[in-house]
Amino acid sequence: MAAERDDTQAAVAALVVAGGRGLRAGFDAPKQYRLLDGRPVLRHALAPFLATPGIARLAVVIGAGDEARYQDAVAGLADDRIDPPTPGGATRQESVRLGLEALAARGFAGKVLVHDAARPFFTESLVRAAIAAVDAAGVAAIPVLPVTDTIKRLDDAGRIADTPPRDRLVSVQTPQAFGFAALLAAHRAALAAGRDGFTDDAALMEWAGHPVATFPGEPANLKLTHPQDFDRGGAPAGRLMVVRVGTGYDVHAFTKGDHVWLGGVRIAHDRGVLAHSDGDVALHALTDALLGALAEGDIGTHFPPSDPQWRGAASHRFLAFAAERVRARGGVIDFLDLTLVCEAPKVGPHREAIRQAIATAAGVRLDQVAIKATTSERLGFTGRKEGLAALATATIRLPDPPAAMASP
Repeated sequence: MAAERDDTQAAVAALVVAGGRGLRAGFDAPKQYRLLDGRPVLRHALAPFLATPGIARLAVVIGAGDEARYQDAVAGLADDRIDPPTPGGATRQESVRLGLEALAARGFAGKVLVHDAARPFFTESLVRAAIAAVDAAGVAAIPVLPVTDTIKRLDDAGRIADTPPRDRLVSVQTPQAFGFAALLAAHRAALAAGRDGFTDDAALMEWAGHPVATFPGEPANLKLTHPQDFDRGGAPAGRLMVVRVGTGYDVHAFTKGDHVWLGGVRIAHDRGVLAHSDGDVALHALTDALLGALAEGDIGTHFPPSDPQWRGAASHRFLAFAAERVRARGGVIDFLDLTLVCEAPKVGPHREAIRQAIATAAGVRLDQVAIKATTSERLGFTGRKEGLAALATATIRLPDPPAAMASP
């Protein structure tokens, strides 16, 4: 991880607070280590900082006993800007102070962005905006959004006391940006005064008498709090899902043999097919449709026929690979549609078995797979019984921006 450095006052550090237990999220482990889009939430929360060249170092405060979880979350992140993790305290306020003290012990003296690990959906643009805002403000700047709901204040009996005008109200996000020395001094002063319970660092800076500027936040920069925040109808929380449609086509010539593979089902026939793998035109077309929707090349890109390891390979492996690529990018397969073109063999008797085999390989429900069979009215190579063909369409949804872009 990071070596000792002599940071200047112009440097910017990111301090990510990941010491909470996340009990309201309803999981066995802290929510910052739960997988989201195939990666721990914490890893998502680190990604925009690591993607910003202006961040000189990145410090993380973790909870007691979370050392192994933290190491798993950052595995493979070879970036010398990442400091060793700092053990946190009993409250968020204490954890931030301990993280600041660790930075001070390493000689840091610039500006610091304090961020909650439970907010994984912010972007590099917000990081740059935070740096620019604190540069302009001098001491403190925080991202905010206008309040769109009407807000009520309650009295002690739970009745409405008043309705504040919402045009003067904002909701507050992180990362919040501060002059490092001023924020550390405010935390030390609060500790000496026995003041605890500040829910964000801006409130502590207000208490210490510092003006706090604001800059526009991001609507997608949600805080993961409840179990439903992790899954909203198949879409990752806070992420827009965009529809992608891909098409695939494959053809194989007949040759000597006694069977063909169609959709993962072995069908007896008086001919075989000429192919490097098992020659399953149905699964090859579906694989290309999924890869096309992902813009990740085609089946030959990932399984080149020049590679002997794919000789005679079962094509359900190709489809399973493409389906897993969709899920690895936080995507969802909505529907697979397949058309088989051949004079023979007859597809009808095997239709449901083929649908089930495709659903199993792709990891989708049976009702998400459609199969149609037709002839070419004795025209062309399929009409002359020289081979068979398949056309496929795959409809998927992917997060925008893609998960592959959102996390290292």
